[in-house]
Amino acid sequence: MARKETAADAANAGRLKQIALTYKMTRKADPKIGLVLAAVGIITFGVFLAIGFLIGHPIYLGILGLLLAFLAMAIVFGRRAERAAFGQMEGQPGAAAAVLDNIGRGWTTTPAVAMNRNQDVVHRAVGKAGIVLVAEGNPNRVKSLLAAEKKKMARIVADVPVHDVVVGTGEGQVELKKLRTTMLKFPRVLTGPQVTATNDRLRALGDLMSNMPLPKGPLPKGMRMPRGGPKGR
Repeated sequence: MARKETAADAANAGRLKQIALTYKMTRKADPKIGLVLAAVGIITFGVFLAIGFLIGHPIYLGILGLLLAFLAMAIVFGRRAERAAFGQMEGQPGAAAAVLDNIGRGWTTTPAVAMNRNQDVVHRAVGKAGIVLVAEGNPNRVKSLLAAEKKKMARIVADVPVHDVVVGTGEGQVELKKLRTTMLKFPRVLTGPQVTATNDRLRALGDLMSNMPLPKGPLPKGMRMPRGGPKGR
């Protein structure tokens, strides 16, 4: 029993530490986060407590208001923390791959299927919507990377729909924080077995990751492709 309690305590301590680190990170990008959370909690609790006095049940509504206040604060904190994280990742090479890794079940992501020396990169995600190529980098340069990747895939997956997304803040581009939503909006046209078959066929193509070690998530600033490396496939 003592071991179980120790493990539970350690898990709780780790969770609290993670929340504290997330709060510190969020506060750097959003200095008003503390005031916002306090305001949300106080207003939520105050509203329910006032209703409780009006209907003659201040204790019951007060307890309920306290619980809902914590819930509201957690929701607001989660959203603002996510916004802060995306803000820090925005513009970093490889940031889109980090988002794709957390898109959810049903998707298989292969980062850096095409890349050039300027750190323009194309990632691939396969799901029931088909194949989605996600490019990040210079809008003009990634066009050639996308075209080359589509041409390469057309030889073996011509019957699978292919979508392309360019991550960025310019016209016709998708902001990093909206990438997951955009992916999930694509119509589902493939069955589970068809997705599996598509992934099997695409594995035969290989990708840069099988030939060149790259860090997971955003790439370090200043990292350059080695001379003689592929410019896209």
